[in-house]
Amino acid sequence: MSLQFETQGSGAALLLIHGWGMHGGMWGPVAEQLAKSHRVHLLDLPGHGGSAACTPYALDSLVQQLSAQFAEPLTVVGWSLGGQLALRWAQLHPVQVQKLVLVATTPCFVQQEGWSCAMAADTLQEFAASLLQNHALTLKRFLALQLRGSENERELLLDLRARLFANGEPDIAALQGGLEILRDTDLRDQLAHITQATLLIAGERDTLTPKAASEYMAQAMSDARLEVIAGAAHAPFLSHPQLFMQHLTSFLNERI
Repeated sequence: MSLQFETQGSGAALLLIHGWGMHGGMWGPVAEQLAKSHRVHLLDLPGHGGSAACTPYALDSLVQQLSAQFAEPLTVVGWSLGGQLALRWAQLHPVQVQKLVLVATTPCFVQQEGWSCAMAADTLQEFAASLLQNHALTLKRFLALQLRGSENERELLLDLRARLFANGEPDIAALQGGLEILRDTDLRDQLAHITQATLLIAGERDTLTPKAASEYMAQAMSDARLEVIAGAAHAPFLSHPQLFMQHLTSFLNERI
């Protein structure tokens, strides 16, 4: 199936993958800055923005759809759910994914035995149930959770709410499928097999994907480094764009 992309700039290929319930336009000014030195692809995942829904909505099938869109190697930047897709893509197609940037990403979103730096399973289940009652309100609640504790929290929330449905409302089945991916995915055992140079960017105040999850990944992966942005929550590229860009451009300019 065809996915909706917006491409800006020229140079080495760089793909930005958004998080659950969002769309490519959520990257905002960061994408414009990156397009000054890269060919930036802004993706709408299936059932979001301009991309049609698909079935099945599962991690590996989404990765295969993404892989089929590109004939050249590229750097993949994934935020939250997008970061889990990027991780799996790098594992399945190591030649295609040259570098990884994982923003507010965790290998396992839901708490497990011995894994406490994650969301409680009951909380995620509540989101899944509330989708059927009022999906728009559920997405707005999720936005509030993403920004909780961030510097400039109120201003960021108003901005994100204004942009949430700017590219249309997401498909309900896609939203449910995305939550199922977050509920069921556990990539901890796969981290050691991912060899690409990886930049992890975490928000110090992130309550959805705590920085402890990024610290775990930094230790488990063979070529990863972590940058923690003080005062940021789950969307550091929006709350602290200058610091975010400093870390990202420094990493992108390094030779493989």
